[in-house]
Amino acid sequence: MPTPHHPSVAVRRTLRKLGSDIRDARRRRKLPMAVVAERAFTSRSTLQKIEAGDSNVGIGIYASVLQALGLLDGLGGIADISRDEIGQSLASANLPRRVHLKNKSGRSSRE
Repeated sequence: MPTPHHPSVAVRRTLRKLGSDIRDARRRRKLPMAVVAERAFTSRSTLQKIEAGDSNVGIGIYASVLQALGLLDGLGGIADISRDEIGQSLASANLPRRVHLKNKSGRSSRE
């Protein structure tokens, strides 16, 4: 039995916005829910949950719907290193102050 999941307010708000954006993208394309659901290999009721921002729907189903709408590329870039300012800062802070190269005898020499 899965562990109950109680997402934070920020997560729920973000998923509602994502769902709304997905609904708007579908409407802009003038696609009925049944067509998008079929293209995403899911049910119309699951698509309704996605458009409502339901946190119980798996990310794979969200990805399938985004692909059906031609929007999957955006999902792949969410955690891209170029957008991860905190991760880049942490990595930069952990860089060594000095670099020592090993010479042919195996001893390190300072550069």
